[in-house]
Amino acid sequence: MAVHDLLAQGKGLRGIARELGLARNTVRRLAHAGSPTSCWSVSGPAASILDPHKPYLHERWAEGCSNAAELFAELRERGYQGGTTVVRQYVRQLREAFPRNDTPHKPPSVRDVTSWITHHPDSLDADQAQQLNDILTRCPALDRTAEHVTAFADLMNNRHGHRLNEWIARVEADDLPALHTFTAGLARDLDAVIAGLSKPYSSGAVEGHNNKIKMLKRQMFGRAGFDLFRKRVLLAARGR
Repeated sequence: MAVHDLLAQGKGLRGIARELGLARNTVRRLAHAGSPTSCWSVSGPAASILDPHKPYLHERWAEGCSNAAELFAELRERGYQGGTTVVRQYVRQLREAFPRNDTPHKPPSVRDVTSWITHHPDSLDADQAQQLNDILTRCPALDRTAEHVTAFADLMNNRHGHRLNEWIARVEADDLPALHTFTAGLARDLDAVIAGLSKPYSSGAVEGHNNKIKMLKRQMFGRAGFDLFRKRVLLAARGR
């Protein structure tokens, strides 16, 4: 037995516990056992204080959490009364049985999937592209939504505004209520949207000036009159 071999080498119980990753009480019980089997009852190994919490540990491990200190803190919040050594030892067993490379991915969030769909496919790494493909394969409605989003991005980036009516018709022919709300909004100002998707001009500069004026107004709120405000706007326009 490893405990007895280390005792024969003159090592203490604390050092043996640290070297073997065992609790000191376990090392003490094994050290006083006459044989490897005498430290267990005939019905099998004694129950561990960690047993009621193992299902939770397995769940967190599957979610990608393999930090023993973090898991110990979570268990304490759930009522675990044992020490950290038992948790670390069990996490070590999990790590040996399920190497980190085999730990399942944490499920992607809604924000992750939305970001992947709205980004150009070439900007995704191999893992992101594979996860997105798996999700779209399992959800046909989301797959069709992604196709419509990609087609709209092509209209916007390549200024194909003349194809907008065709895109709207395809979306409305599909059973995707969320996109129908979007197309209804486009239809309320269709000419402006088509122009925005066709022409190289941008209202960004105008919006920038509007934001600057609003900022000056907030700075002077309740402190000065219109004359000073007018002067500050003119000076800001001249870059002073």
